[in-house]
Amino acid sequence: MPAQTTTAPAPGGTTTAQATGHFASAGWEERAAGPEGTHPRLAHATVANAFSGGIEAAHTTCEYTIVYATEKTGTFTGMELLDGSLDGRRGAFVVEERGSFDDEGNVYCTFEVVPGSATGDLTGLRGTGAFTARHGEQSVAYTFDYDYS
Repeated sequence: MPAQTTTAPAPGGTTTAQATGHFASAGWEERAAGPEGTHPRLAHATVANAFSGGIEAAHTTCEYTIVYATEKTGTFTGMELLDGSLDGRRGAFVVEERGSFDDEGNVYCTFEVVPGSATGDLTGLRGTGAFTARHGEQSVAYTFDYDYS
């Protein structure tokens, strides 16, 4: 499905927009951060993703801290650096991610732009987004609502 961007006026004269698209994992390296085989347990993961659609970023940089409540369920937090473009505007920005995963392998995540992290044509970017990754999907749909200060 092609990316879609919608815009609407917001209070204070700014314009809000919604970008959509997909991303795919381009790499995942996980390492234990404590004893393995016990629960709860901690892990760290270094992840790379490739975004297309409203966000175009061929190779992101992401670090997660993961809490496994059981062998198959848990929560995570992370920071992801996206360097590329947002609806044609070039620059980079960081999002803080929070989410969970269930015993069927589905991942639920919300993210928010880290204030002051955007560069280039994206300076002043604010926004929030979300995705749900279903177990076995190669491409994950995202939505991202944003504006500029």
